[in-house]
Amino acid sequence: MTAIGWLQIALTFALVLVCVKPLGLFMARLFSSEHTFLTPVLGGVERWFYRLAGIDPKTEQGWPAYTVAMLVFNAAGFAFLYGLMRLQAILPLNPQGFDPVAPDLAFNTAISFVTNTDWQGYAGESTMSRLTQMGVLAVQNFLSAATGIAVAFALIRGFARHSAHTLGNFWVDVTRVTLYLLLPLSLVFALGLASQGVVQNFRPDAQVTLSEPVHYAEPTATVADGTAAKAAKTATTQTLPMGPIASQEAIKIIGTNGGGYLNANSAHPFENPTPWTNLLQMLAILLIPAGLCLAFGEMVGDRRQGWALLIAMTLIFVAAVVAIMLAEQSGNPRFAALGVDQAASVLQSGGNMEGKETRFGIAATSLFAAVTTAASCGAVNGMHGSFTPLGGAVPMLLIQLGEVVFGGAGSGLYGMLVFALLTVFIAGLMIGRTPEYLGKKIVPADMKLVSIIILITPLIVLAGTAVAVLADAGTAGMANPGAQGFAEVLYAFSSAANNNGSAFAGLSANTPFYNGLLGIAMWFGRFGVIVPVLAIAGGLAAKKRVQRIGEDGLATAMPTHGPIFIVLLIATVLLVGALTYVPAIALGPLVEHLNLYTVSAAP
Repeated sequence: MTAIGWLQIALTFALVLVCVKPLGLFMARLFSSEHTFLTPVLGGVERWFYRLAGIDPKTEQGWPAYTVAMLVFNAAGFAFLYGLMRLQAILPLNPQGFDPVAPDLAFNTAISFVTNTDWQGYAGESTMSRLTQMGVLAVQNFLSAATGIAVAFALIRGFARHSAHTLGNFWVDVTRVTLYLLLPLSLVFALGLASQGVVQNFRPDAQVTLSEPVHYAEPTATVADGTAAKAAKTATTQTLPMGPIASQEAIKIIGTNGGGYLNANSAHPFENPTPWTNLLQMLAILLIPAGLCLAFGEMVGDRRQGWALLIAMTLIFVAAVVAIMLAEQSGNPRFAALGVDQAASVLQSGGNMEGKETRFGIAATSLFAAVTTAASCGAVNGMHGSFTPLGGAVPMLLIQLGEVVFGGAGSGLYGMLVFALLTVFIAGLMIGRTPEYLGKKIVPADMKLVSIIILITPLIVLAGTAVAVLADAGTAGMANPGAQGFAEVLYAFSSAANNNGSAFAGLSANTPFYNGLLGIAMWFGRFGVIVPVLAIAGGLAAKKRVQRIGEDGLATAMPTHGPIFIVLLIATVLLVGALTYVPAIALGPLVEHLNLYTVSAAP
């Protein structure tokens, strides 16, 4: 681990801490329907929208009505996305003349963007028109993020309220998130990215002349002996993609969506040209998930509760970053056996630079990988499949933990709160105290819902992986054999079911088999969790707040804001993840790691 690595971690978190408190307090005021500094500017727009949509902002919903509204809203979003992608050939803003998106790919992509996953089985610059990118995918980036944040605040209200039967109004929550939070932040970050050179225009794709011709051989046919006949070719021009990239990039990052305008995502210099834009993007990814922790503490009336969750997330995250950096900086043992210099110096980054951009190096790429997999974003500035086996296993594990280490916009907080409920329940059983959290008694009905939430995504991931590696259609998409191929499939289903969207690559996933199966995994991985979360929120809101006092005059419930609770929460998160996924990880990254060192050590 180099000094620059520690410096980048420290700088990133220093910036997050500077921004997170004012943002958290702003969000708490926003969802408590209090006056904010944006109310004079946007209040009229908000009221006009309610009149247009026929929404009474003073009418609240119980958890069943809130859930139905959320499901209907997202189902309509899916239908809208699917329809426009199938019709893009006859719609305007299609200067490249792209054909309609294939039915299976449109199905997969529509679910992907509705569920905040942004899994992409296509190259944006050669598949999607400008209208599809801006009017379909980018719009859904706002709405999917708003859905997750709305659900998080519904759960917070469940903790904050007592003897209540409502959780708020879904339509009002989504409107306020989009109007007061996501749009202003995206505007600010888009301007920041454009100032650093991220492309923002409506020009046609540019044809440029290469400074030197490139000579290559192109396969033309297969001859009798099975080899490919090749023809000599020379390239003298290159097509450079243009478009409104900075504006799309901003909400992709702010909303922890991750779907890139370009195929190379944040590794492309048109999306992420400099170390400063790289830092800006990491800050933007972490900003809302971290701020939601403090908004939680503010709304439940005890800021220490929010800080406890944030500290637990941060400790897991820093450990993950250090593990990735150490694995990548150690390099490839097979190169070491050949005498290749892999030491970091003033002339080179050292270590394993495969799949990484030289303008970022190992430290920034490793940090970005941890940020994007911990925060359920899925954007990448390097290829995770090119990491060392252990370096790639850590991002995979961060996803498999349930995207609760910061997590997605909203989903990270409600996921960590579910683990908090499990923690106090286990701790209560261990020490003989009543399981309570924030004055709400945790009963068996709550734990049944918690169990469903924790078990549903591992079930989808492991079952989907098993089907894929057993089916001929699944193995046909695996470009790499053995442990690496298995790891690619496992990562794909982990990413889909946990709504991350990044990939190991090497897996040809744009097939009817994978488009369909991964689409199903994304849908149930998202809404199979949200529905029981809202059920928990409804149950909590209806409970009375109690505080049991023992004979010694002290509360009988375990404190949930101190170091003991933080340690127990971290242990619960890690143990549940380890017990669920370690056997599968052992068949992929761990086997590959052992093979790498065993073969390299062989004479």
